[in-house]
Amino acid sequence: MKILLVFAHPESRSLNAALRDVAITELEAQGHEVRVTDLYAQGWKSAVDRTDFPVLASDTRLIPATASKKSFEADALTEDVKAEIAKLIWADALILQFPLWWFAMPAILKGWVDRVFAYGFAYGVGEHSDKRWGDRYGDGTLVGKRAMLIVTAGGWKEHYAPRGVNGEIDDLLFPINHGILYYPGYDVLPPFVIYSVDRFGEADFEPAAQRLRERMRTLATTQPIPYRRQNGGDYLIPSMNLRPDLGDQNTTGFKLHLSGSKS
Repeated sequence: MKILLVFAHPESRSLNAALRDVAITELEAQGHEVRVTDLYAQGWKSAVDRTDFPVLASDTRLIPATASKKSFEADALTEDVKAEIAKLIWADALILQFPLWWFAMPAILKGWVDRVFAYGFAYGVGEHSDKRWGDRYGDGTLVGKRAMLIVTAGGWKEHYAPRGVNGEIDDLLFPINHGILYYPGYDVLPPFVIYSVDRFGEADFEPAAQRLRERMRTLATTQPIPYRRQNGGDYLIPSMNLRPDLGDQNTTGFKLHLSGSKS
């Protein structure tokens, strides 16, 4: 497989960097080809502004989605963005690796998504009709490819359990897994999460590294999270609400969007 790993941590001597190296070494040992985008090392520009859209006239009001669409269609996105899009097209699998900061990805990684997932590439594709509402959530440009997260968290695993005070980890990562990765078509694998990293000692590293190696060995075979396909018949078009006969009518939330869920 061809794999792109997008890395978002500012310290080259961090636990995240060490885990990144473990992942790359294991993937290459399995015969995979790996490319890395190191956002901090590359000085990635995270904020979307007018400079992202060279074709936008100076007297035109900036509407980011419209400007993204026109620039993508004209092959006029900035060179750094075009290079990342080319990597995504090249890769069979995408890994996003980051520390969980304030219950989300670091701003630099969100900025990578904001700029690289362009209109016409990652969203705004496909027909909109009474039978289909665009190619998204299980369809799209990146369909057939795999994606997963490698995440470190400072809190205890129990704090991210279903009844934990921080909220369940799958819920916290849902906006990334479902809203960013599944949206343009990726088959999204369960995340690899390491907890209590603020208390990590030398003795803790090798067991965590071994678990990561095992996940990398099964990157091509691990079953993806069973999200419902938007255009697979489970949702009413155009409201995009789950059909009344599916799921528990008294329950809302992310788990309703898992195939076969009753709650």
